[in-house]
This record gives sequence, C-alpha cells and structure tokens, in this order.
Amino acid sequence: MNTPDSAPRPSLRSQRLNQITNEPHQKLDALVKAHKPFDQVASFARFVVAQYLFQSELKALYTDPALQEIVPDLPERCRAEQARADLADLNTEVPAPVAGAVTSPSKAEALGWIFVSEGSKLGAAFLIKRAVGLGLSDTFGARHLGEPAGGRAEGWKRFIRTLDGLDLSAEEEADLDKGAVAAFERFTVLLEHAYAAEPELA
Repeated sequence: MNTPDSAPRPSLRSQRLNQITNEPHQKLDALVKAHKPFDQVASFARFVVAQYLFQSELKALYTDPALQEIVPDLPERCRAEQARADLADLNTEVPAPVAGAVTSPSKAEALGWIFVSEGSKLGAAFLIKRAVGLGLSDTFGARHLGEPAGGRAEGWKRFIRTLDGLDLSAEEEADLDKGAVAAFERFTVLLEHAYAAEPELA
C-alpha cells in the first residue's frame, strides 16, 4: 500500500530508468537549448562535436561481444561513424578525446549507457527537422540524427523488450541505474566542452 509520500514503483525496468534519469535529462535539454545549436550551422557543428565525442566513447560498448550476445544488432546501432562524417561535411575537425570516458563498465552499467544513447534516437526525430532548416539532412551534416534502418520506434521497442526481459541481480540493477545517470552527466560534460572550444568569431 502506498503512503502519500511514496511514489509508485515503476513495473518495468525501462520505466524506472526513465524516472531516475528525468532530472539529468531535463538539465541536459535546457543546456542544449541554451547553446542554440539550430540558430546557425557553426553552432550546430559544435553540437555534432559533442555527439561525436559521446558516440566514439561508446563505440567499445557497441562492439563488445558480451553485449552483442544480449543485443545482436548492437554494432549497427552505433552512430560514431555517421557523426564523424557529419563533422567532415561541416568542415569541422575531429576532436581529440576528452578525459573521463567510461572504461570497462560492468555489463549492466554498459547497458545503462546504451539505454541513454538509444533513447536519444527518438529525440533525434525532432532535431533533424530543425537541422533541415539549416540546409542539412540525413545524408549531409546531420547523418547521426537520421532514422535508423527499420525505424526509430521499432528499434527502440526491440531494445527495450530485451532490456526489460533480462534477469538481473539487485547489484546489476544498481549498475544499470548508475550507467544511465552517468551517460547523461557525461554528455553534459562533452557538450560544455564542445561549446567552450568554439572559435572566437571574427
């Protein structure tokens, strides 16, 4: 029985992850808006720098054989190469790695990071419409925001069905939560880094 002070516990693991990442997600959304990536191409290029840094850090997770046993199409889901191609389209140098990338996470923690990365593909459906206003598209400059093969919704649903169906220990559940929160925090750091590195306008 719920007391007035106790929030109902989500029945699905994915719902719990959405709930516990709500605050860092809202903070990140506000930060993205503050940097106005869709006001001009130069600002969008800094946003792509952050996206590339984040996706390149997660490449080792997307290509991890142990994680592929859980999510077989994981390597195809990675967007690091699309983001790299976007940088070339935007005449922006590939950035050097930023200290603090996730290293050797547990399987459950890694899935928390991937949960956030995969979830961002849903939001990308709105972002690419804004990018089109800058003359960009899913074949030039905004490839990493393009619709994945098989569709955004279906790819997300398949991933969530897999995640929600896993048999995890209490320790693994905690690791999963930790990874998801850390992913939002890391992208926030990379976004700040990308915009701090913005060249002075002449």
